[in-house]
Amino acid sequence: MTIDWASFTPWSALIGGIMIGLSAALLVVFNGRIAGISGMLGGLLSPRQSGNGERLLFVLGMLLAPLLYWLVHSRPTIVIEAGPVALILAGLLVGFGSRMGSGCTSGHGVCGLARLSPRGLVATLSFMGAGFVSVFLLRHLWGG
Repeated sequence: MTIDWASFTPWSALIGGIMIGLSAALLVVFNGRIAGISGMLGGLLSPRQSGNGERLLFVLGMLLAPLLYWLVHSRPTIVIEAGPVALILAGLLVGFGSRMGSGCTSGHGVCGLARLSPRGLVATLSFMGAGFVSVFLLRHLWGG
């Protein structure tokens, strides 16, 4: 993916970050639940758990938000420089890591760090470090 730095405006990123933080804070304050996407999806797949209505609304909101955005703004140009095998492998590795780390980037990175959770800090440092190493290996050492 490439970013057009000449057209970059920090205001949309700031507003998006505020909205993510506010929604995560409201969910934990009013429902006592962490806004981790892997937990939300996992809970939907396990019908014995309570709170599936709010999980479904949360996931639907994530899916509908880009569609509503496109009604007002044009679609961004996205360039993916990886093939389908690399994308599938990357998705499987992220899923495996989320399961192994008992949460995903939103649960540990957004909510865990906001709660000053040591486990969230270690998880965030781990997945960020793994991402840095992966990009370095793929882009610079293996010429991908």
